[in-house]
Parts: sequence; C-alpha cells; structure tokens
Amino acid sequence: MGPHPAVAAIRLAVRRVLHDVLTEHSTDPAHGTTYGIDAAPTTADKQPLVLVACSGGADSMALASALAFEARKLAVRAGGITVDHGLQDGSAQRAAEVAGRMSALGLDPVEAVTVTVGREGGPEAAARDARYAALDAAAERHGATAVLLGHTRDDQAETVLLGLARGSGIRSLSGMAAVSGAAGRYRRPFLELDRQTVRKACVAQELAVWDDPHNADPAYTRSRLRHEGLPALEKALGKGVVEALARTAQLSRDDADALDSWAADAETAVRDEAGRLECAKLFGLPPAVRRRILRRAMIAEGAPAGSLFARHIEEVDRLITGWRGQGAINLPGRVEARRQGGRLVIRQG
Repeated sequence: MGPHPAVAAIRLAVRRVLHDVLTEHSTDPAHGTTYGIDAAPTTADKQPLVLVACSGGADSMALASALAFEARKLAVRAGGITVDHGLQDGSAQRAAEVAGRMSALGLDPVEAVTVTVGREGGPEAAARDARYAALDAAAERHGATAVLLGHTRDDQAETVLLGLARGSGIRSLSGMAAVSGAAGRYRRPFLELDRQTVRKACVAQELAVWDDPHNADPAYTRSRLRHEGLPALEKALGKGVVEALARTAQLSRDDADALDSWAADAETAVRDEAGRLECAKLFGLPPAVRRRILRRAMIAEGAPAGSLFARHIEEVDRLITGWRGQGAINLPGRVEARRQGGRLVIRQG
C-alpha cells in the first residue's frame, strides 16, 4: 500500500525540484560536467546541498519531511535552517525544538539562526527582510545549492491580492516565482498545492507542527486577508477563487517577463551616445515598456527597488509625456529625476 495521497503529492513536488537542482548542478561549470542525474557521484562533498527553511509550521514541516525522504533516494545532501525572529516569548526554545525535529528527520546540517528584526517597511516586511538575509547567509556558509520554501497555492493567492490592493502593476500580480533569488537559490515546490493538502500530509505522517499565533493576529495585513478577505471572496464568488488567483499569478508572470525582456532590449535604443535617456525616443515606446526602462534607471542610480511604487514611476513618466516645465522629482534613496535639454537625467540628489 502506497503513502497517503497528500504525502505522495508533497514528495512528488519536492522530487521534481530536486531533479531540477541535480540537472543544473551537473551542467554547472563550477561543479564540472562529468556526471548527470543517473550517474551522480557517491562522495558527499560532490553532492549538492539543499536546505529547507523551516518555521515549524505545517507547510515547512511537510516540506522538511519530503526533502528528507526524497534526498535519501537521490544524490542530494539535505539540511535545514530555522530562523528565530525573537518577536515572541519562548522563540529561542521553539527554534531549538524545530531544529531537533529536522535532525530527527535525518536532515544534516541543521541550524537555528537568531536575527534582529528592524522597523523599516513595517513589521511584516522587516521580519521578511531579516529572515531572507539570514537564509542567504546560511546558504553561503554551508555552500548550499538551493533553499526550499514552503509557500503554497493559498500563499500565492494572498500575495496576488496584496499586490492588487497596492496597485503596483502586473509584476505584483505575478506573485511569487517558483524559482527566485541569486542564481535561482530559492525554490518553492508547493506553489501548486493547497494548504489543506500540505496539512493533511503532516497529520498522515504524525508530524508535530507549531501554529504561529501571528498568522491569526488581525494586526497583520496578511492575517486579515487570510481569515477575513479570502473567505469573504469565496462566499461572494464561490469556490475556486484561490485557484483562479494562482492561475492569474502565472499568466501575469509570463506577461511581465515578456515586457521586461522587451524593455531590456529597447533601453539601448533610447539612449544617446553619452548614455543619457532621450525623452523623444522614450515617448514613442508603449507605456508598459517605457516605465520599465525608467524603473531600471532609477534602481541603477541607487533607488531601493522595494521602495519604488507606481506613483514614483508615474511622476517620472510625466516628465516624458506631460512636460510643462516641472522641476525635479524626488525618489527613494535620495535619487532625483529631472528633464534637461530633451534628456531625462536620473541621479543621486
């Protein structure tokens, strides 16, 4: 008799990601090209290390269990990282318990990392920034090829709705990518699985899980969306909202990727010999392409990508499309944009 259907689903999702990692690892010049998936080396030092980011919740514990199971059948070393944000009483003890559970699954190395959460961007954004910085550092420290994250289809739907509420454009609607980060470090195997399936997998395997009280705290935007917003949408529109939003994310990502590629190709043609952006040439581009070029230019001059919003792009865009002699536009990161002699000048103010 095979495993519970939910357990089979999570293992298959992880297996597919591990095969991708092995294929990429075997063709990476940094690791040599002498072997493939079916003829991988047996020495541990040549096997790629894959880490799981585990909070102890159902999503990440299911992911840790699937990684431990599948890694034993493939030429992959599997480890785990848990991050203690220090935001709740007893968080250090809880992180130690999660690390112990990962070790019991057979993961090695396992590490609990403590971070200091700042205030910039609000509590949720600050915690996320601190967590990813810790995961990046852990991946570098251990030489990990990939870090697995337990985001589900439900998380994807919430992300799409949050992007829609911000009015940030099609890139926000594209949600989370299955592969992201420097050199494709972060992988999200569960983006096509719902949260209920993942939780069932934990019950079937008798995995101890921890439900973060912050996930039910109405003080947090995502928590309100999860417990009030999405249920209200499903009540009004019927079941299938989560699946539809996840599908919207993928379609939006395909469109956004195509527009980003178009903008990258067009950027050279709208610059003069000195590399300055020419307003007349920018004006002739479709708005979606032009605004991407403007955003790229702002970031190149030091504007933080996470602090650039649609209103910033629109204000600078009006220097191209609605020029009436207006002055410089102040942007995040002490960057300013102004129009001079038919050129758009973006630089540190």
